Amino acid sequence: MLKKLIAVVVTSFVLLTLPSQAVENNEAKIKASLGKLGLEVESIAPSKMDNLYEAFTNQGMFYTSADGKFLIQGKVYEISADGISSLTEESLAKVRIEGMEKFEGSMIVFPAKDEKYQMTVFTDLTCGYCRKLHNQMGSYNDLGITVRYLAYPRGGLQSQSFSDIRSVWCSDDQQRAMTNAKGGSQVEQKVCSLPVADQYDFGKKIGVSGTPAIMLDDGMMLPGYKTPEQMQQIFQSYSVKKSG
Repeated sequence: MLKKLIAVVVTSFVLLTLPSQAVENNEAKIKASLGKLGLEVESIAPSKMDNLYEAFTNQGMFYTSADGKFLIQGKVYEISADGISSLTEESLAKVRIEGMEKFEGSMIVFPAKDEKYQMTVFTDLTCGYCRKLHNQMGSYNDLGITVRYLAYPRGGLQSQSFSDIRSVWCSDDQQRAMTNAKGGSQVEQKVCSLPVADQYDFGKKIGVSGTPAIMLDDGMMLPGYKTPEQMQQIFQSYSVKKSG
């Protein structure tokens, strides 16, 4: 009886460890394969689709076969009785939430006095719609919307736009510096240890391709400019969905 019990336990252990070992082997293959392309893999997870893995890298989200021989860049959707949903956006939303938590202490914030909602915006100093959004800051705040800025210099980390936006972040009065810079004033150049470059890299990883890019608290991202009234309607519709 004891021998049978031991055999059952050992068999169960083997069955439990085999899938884990298989996943680890697949992850090693995927990392090695993507490494040949210069992609640094930060995390790997099986997707809902059989034999397809999500690989989150320094260049964003990719999909690969289990052996790492096939690479897909794009979005994966799930079709169900309830409709169609983007599995890619669902996965990226989780990463965005983690990033917003990480950078919460280094954002430039324009708080609403009577805060009802908050939106996190990847911004650039030279983009016209970023300036339009900022010019309406009072209207967003009056509707109870707090605006939190993350830096996304569209010219990249070697550009003057990066030097300028870093200088805004490094200013003693960040809000005034942001307002002046978006109004067209020359930016006094400054350097500090705030993670402005890291914010830009984070944006690239999570799918930001232009500014402004607006993130909601649940990690969903809205590309492009939205008026204060449009944002209020979006937040209100979200509230209705949650309560329903």
